[in-house]
Amino acid sequence: MQVVSFDPRGYGQSRPPRRAFPVDFYQQDADDAAALMKELGHDEYGVVGWSDGAISSVLLAASQPAAVRKLVIFGGNAYFSAEDIEAFEATRDIETSWSKRMKATHQPIYGDDLQPMWSSAIDAWSQIYHERGGDVCSAQAKAIACPTLVLHGAKDPICLMEHAHWFNENIPDARLRVLPDGKHNLHLRYADEVNGMIRAFFDGKTVPEPQPAAAKL
Repeated sequence: MQVVSFDPRGYGQSRPPRRAFPVDFYQQDADDAAALMKELGHDEYGVVGWSDGAISSVLLAASQPAAVRKLVIFGGNAYFSAEDIEAFEATRDIETSWSKRMKATHQPIYGDDLQPMWSSAIDAWSQIYHERGGDVCSAQAKAIACPTLVLHGAKDPICLMEHAHWFNENIPDARLRVLPDGKHNLHLRYADEVNGMIRAFFDGKTVPEPQPAAAKL
């Protein structure tokens, strides 16, 4: 299985310039991904998206139904509610609200740009909520034609559980797996388990149910 991963504009090595968050940045990322895969010569492919990438992946699958054969999403929102905006705001100050692991992962890459970039993202989400009713991909999700695996960490403080259930109930061919002790970065904390479920899904096998952390001791 070949894996293609890219840094969307303004992230990682796709900078400078600093990441910007126009109202349509999710669709922008989806269109960039489609253009990249076309340039690389891939006419059909599966897509895995996490957090903001999950939202862009939904938009990609909806806009490129002939190309996206399977979709995996986790940690993404179907819409932004008042509760979502409150959850985002609680993480605005990275020094006081982010875990040591999260800061250690991001600060070496973004340095002093990290805090203003994160604040700009929260401002954009708030703008989407107040000016566009909070919808980011719900209509597109309902139009997805490919099989979809929805993963979620039950203890995710950023993306609330209701979104995983919403995707599972509204994407026509979706299945849901919840990691009981997973948080927003469940693919890092439970890498082997998450990768195993994704491989099984792409290979057409039954996706195993996650096991409680105590069962792994």
